[in-house]
Amino acid sequence: MKRPRYFTPAEVASHFTSGDLWVSFLGKVCDLTPLMKQHSGDVLLLPIMECAGKDISSWFDPKTRDILRFVDPVTCCERYYTPRGRFVHTPPSGPRSDWNTDLGQPWWKDRRYEVGLLSAKTRWIRVVNTLTSQEQLLEVCSEETLEEILQRYLHHNAHANSYTWKYHGVVLDMQKTLSDNGVMDDDLELEQLRMDRDLFVPAILLYFNDDLTEG
Repeated sequence: MKRPRYFTPAEVASHFTSGDLWVSFLGKVCDLTPLMKQHSGDVLLLPIMECAGKDISSWFDPKTRDILRFVDPVTCCERYYTPRGRFVHTPPSGPRSDWNTDLGQPWWKDRRYEVGLLSAKTRWIRVVNTLTSQEQLLEVCSEETLEEILQRYLHHNAHANSYTWKYHGVVLDMQKTLSDNGVMDDDLELEQLRMDRDLFVPAILLYFNDDLTEG
């Protein structure tokens, strides 16, 4: 089974336009760009556009994984709770002749929009190229393996596969996460001690191999 791809909140936030719109909710990351194109010009897109690039978990009931509901005190009918206004695939408050009830799968349940998972905890590492002395600060997902982190680093060094990755002199297992490799996340402890986390970012050292391979 293929591993899901993890994203940082910053990565989700970079997709904030109507032509490239992502949101996250209940741990999922969804690309709603196709939805925006399908319903182009519809005012029901406005609440979604207002939250482009953001986490909208507050819209949902974590147990049912559906939009929050409430009982309307006037009609005594159950309705979706949409404080920002009604949006695509949510029914109107009352009967309407122009409401198409044959919607199919609502976008928040349609897995075609899912592109990955939102990291529960991101962390920073310093990747130091011992050959060139170049250093890169990377925000990564705690759930990612070193191999997946390497894919991020390829943007900065196309030959990253030609290096051996080490931490405190120990070769890292690229199929394991940072924590599984002993690169612990001390953010919480540093925060409790009121110490600057930026001063204690772990450094991963890259040692060049003789056989230069393409990235």
